[in-house]
Amino acid sequence: MTDASREQGHELVSVRRIVLTGFMGSGKSTVGPLVAARLGWRFLDVDDVIVAEAGMAISDIFARHGELAFREIERNTIARLAGEDGLVLALGGGAIEDADTRELLLHAPGTILVHLEVALETMLARCSGTDGARPVLADRANLAARYERRLPLYRAAHVSIAADRLTPEQVTDAVVQAGRARRLV
Repeated sequence: MTDASREQGHELVSVRRIVLTGFMGSGKSTVGPLVAARLGWRFLDVDDVIVAEAGMAISDIFARHGELAFREIERNTIARLAGEDGLVLALGGGAIEDADTRELLLHAPGTILVHLEVALETMLARCSGTDGARPVLADRANLAARYERRLPLYRAAHVSIAADRLTPEQVTDAVVQAGRARRLV
């Protein structure tokens, strides 16, 4: 096998799923359905799957069972969905902090992990007015620390796309192009 047929020591295989990661407001839930439609694949948002399966809002899961329980549900849901083909999957912003989840998504054959990167200021502008649905926005110091803590984890993805100044269609083009560069099926 030649170096051209290897990537980071792993044999290249056809991309069968695209996983989008990034901080809140990066565009995962907006771009994900566009990428899926372009490819003729399904789109799922991990948070929506968890809410549907748990029968309660994520905030209620946190309140009743705590963050650790939520993160375990999230990890198990991602592990299950990461085996499906023809899928565009949007992760919750904090999913990347789980080391097992990161390792799974970085090394699962047929998976490309794509980071949609936006500056903190862009995220704040995009999420303006959603404080009720996103209580974390109220604590700006904690929000900035969370952003800085997660950024290197996001950047470990196979691909990072600077999405600050791009339209959703341009980000979609970049995601599909990244998949094609890795032999998208």
